[in-house]
Amino acid sequence: MDTPEVLSASARTLHTLPEDEPDLASMRAWAGALLEDLNEDVRLDVLLVCTELASNAYEHADAPRSVRVQRHTDFVRVEVDDHTPAELPRLGESRLGDSRGRGLILVAQLSRSWGTREFTGGKTIWAEIDV
Repeated sequence: MDTPEVLSASARTLHTLPEDEPDLASMRAWAGALLEDLNEDVRLDVLLVCTELASNAYEHADAPRSVRVQRHTDFVRVEVDDHTPAELPRLGESRLGDSRGRGLILVAQLSRSWGTREFTGGKTIWAEIDV
């Protein structure tokens, strides 16, 4: 994988996730390189949000899956698409048991806002992190 250029304000880019095995390390390296000029604390928050949303897409939804990072002047927006429209996430709940369901709570704490958007055949989970 080629290293992407630093993502400037108002730029947007897409990373397609593998269908079978999650490669979250590659996704984190990609996003980290895009945002390498940000404050380290902010960059780490964005990477954690990317990881949580992408992990949820693997555990709870069908492929294809992709991650978008959009940088604005005062925030970074992370969007993860999947192709399971009917299963919208619920904060603090998991169909996988009581010991799960903390990822979105973490996303909510790190983000200024987050939400979902349905599209034909799928959904987007998004979060915005202040820079």
